[in-house]
Amino acid sequence: MKFIKSFTKLIVVIFIVFLVFKGAIFLYLRSSPKLEIGSANNILVYDNKKNLFFEGNESKKWTSLDQISNYVIDSTIYTEDKNFYSHHGFDYLRILKASMINITSGSTKQGASTITQQYAKNLFLDFSKTWKRKWDEMWYTIRIENSYSKDEILEGYLNTINYGHGMYGIENASKFYFNKSAKDLTLAEAAIITGIPKSPANYSPIVDFKTAKKRQLMVLDSLVKNKIITEEEKNEAYNEKLNIIGEKQESQEKTIMYFHDAVLKELETISDIPKSLSETKGIKIYTTLDLDAQNNLEKNIKEAIPTESKIQTAAVLMKPTNGEIIALAGGKNYNESSYNRATNSKRQVGSTMKPYLYYAALENGFTSSTSFTSQATTFNLANNQTYSPKNNNDIYGNKPISMATAIAYSENIYAVKTHIFLGQDALINVAKRVGITVPLQKVPSLPLGTNEINIIEMAAGYSAFANLGYKIKPHFIKRIEDKDGNILYEYKEVKSAVLNESLCFILNNMLTATYDKAYIDYNYPTAIGIASKMTHTYALKSGTTSTDNWNIGFNPDILTAVWVGYDDNTELKSSEYKYSQNIWLNSIENYLKDKENNWYKKPDNISEVLVNPISGKPAVDSDPQKKIMYFIKGTEPTNADPVFDEKFNNSVAS
Repeated sequence: MKFIKSFTKLIVVIFIVFLVFKGAIFLYLRSSPKLEIGSANNILVYDNKKNLFFEGNESKKWTSLDQISNYVIDSTIYTEDKNFYSHHGFDYLRILKASMINITSGSTKQGASTITQQYAKNLFLDFSKTWKRKWDEMWYTIRIENSYSKDEILEGYLNTINYGHGMYGIENASKFYFNKSAKDLTLAEAAIITGIPKSPANYSPIVDFKTAKKRQLMVLDSLVKNKIITEEEKNEAYNEKLNIIGEKQESQEKTIMYFHDAVLKELETISDIPKSLSETKGIKIYTTLDLDAQNNLEKNIKEAIPTESKIQTAAVLMKPTNGEIIALAGGKNYNESSYNRATNSKRQVGSTMKPYLYYAALENGFTSSTSFTSQATTFNLANNQTYSPKNNNDIYGNKPISMATAIAYSENIYAVKTHIFLGQDALINVAKRVGITVPLQKVPSLPLGTNEINIIEMAAGYSAFANLGYKIKPHFIKRIEDKDGNILYEYKEVKSAVLNESLCFILNNMLTATYDKAYIDYNYPTAIGIASKMTHTYALKSGTTSTDNWNIGFNPDILTAVWVGYDDNTELKSSEYKYSQNIWLNSIENYLKDKENNWYKKPDNISEVLVNPISGKPAVDSDPQKKIMYFIKGTEPTNADPVFDEKFNNSVAS
């Protein structure tokens, strides 16, 4: 208790000093130029053809306060800042009360920001959570209060606040949710909309109607408590049936806001941008977005996944040469869920992990023809543990197969044998080199994709194969200018050689086996069903777990990665595994439809050998299938090459 009393006294002293200081500040500001807020923090976002696709706070639907429903005005004030018209930017009693509650409860759940503070935050400040940020917020709050009337501040706040689903400003939100102007909103509608800005991802009635209704009731209770409405009016409003239009809109841009959010997330990391955008009167962001590719990706998602399904997706189209992300989806419909799975989530990657392993194998002397026996295997591990992985559908060749065949069928037994034979650091080393940052478990199941990895990180990792050996940096922003065209930031290419060009060439050619009919034998290549629809050559790998399905494929021009699954990890039905593959195929094919088939030129140190693709041995006349495969000169296969099981003791040290 002594501590609390002492702390309270200290708080009181600090506030007295602050009031004196604040008075001096107000005297200073009286003689200072008026702070311009009309164009502050406007963010204009352009695609890669310099077409504007997002206007930020520079919305054309600016609405004067007298054209906004009194229900909205009252709901906002008595929910966010009931003393708005009586304080000068800071509600000191509220701050004291919040501080005491946070101290006694040991939490920081109680906030005390005023409408002016929130407006200052929206208009001028960067995204960091630092003491300087708090100081800047206080300074701009004082300047706004000194320069503008309360009505002007409230009007600006209501016209710039985020109401979810990319809707900034009350008029935009009113049109989106209820297809009416802000002046025509009912009490029930106003209370729903007012509840959203605190957490648009949670309180949008489209995202979670039950939670939105709880928030609406809290807003209505505030109005009753402050004697703005009666208990009867509250009950009538709460029970009013809401006709929410936004969830029914058939916009062709249900995914572009995921790209927009990814751009703003990258903006947070760029230190070159002035911390106060008031100095620039806003910024122009020129991005990597290819609007045609984005719209096509959205179309393919809509066609692949049934509307009524709760399954979700994440998808990325990236230029592997420089890391430019030209299209992105963080879900199937931003209006239904603004959570960006492409930038924020990690999922089990399944067999898309295997190319990192097979590159490590090539680096350690394996070739496309290196063989292990495909058969049910129990591995004896350290500490008397055993591990018995299975191939998909328990299908085994019960004979030696080549690495290329193992890739074609996504053989788990071959992968685990290779992983243990090389040592479990080999795969991890390659993955880290190409840009996988998540900690990878040193376990026998690692090549089967038991780790959870973000889709952009996986796309970046595969880009090192696609560009023949270079680690690149995925990015959305090319350049940022102020409103006068002065360049504030320009992306500088980040590229480092991490892999061998010739080994990447060999691996990329093996990854075409996933849809090559030459590999039809005791099993079928994993993507053979879409082979007839391909008009270009691709390196392609799928990944499958009980809850996740991936497809990542590329050529020198473009890389496309697609994931589908349920947010709650519900197991996928057999019919749902085709969704990812169809989105991948249609998206990459559409992007390349007017381009020539571009594939990799054979390096000088590579030789071609006609082989039996299943065994990897040099072809003979009696072989039903023959295939040209690629080898570093001097490592070409012979009929005398051993099956690696002869060297393999089915054990791994601790």
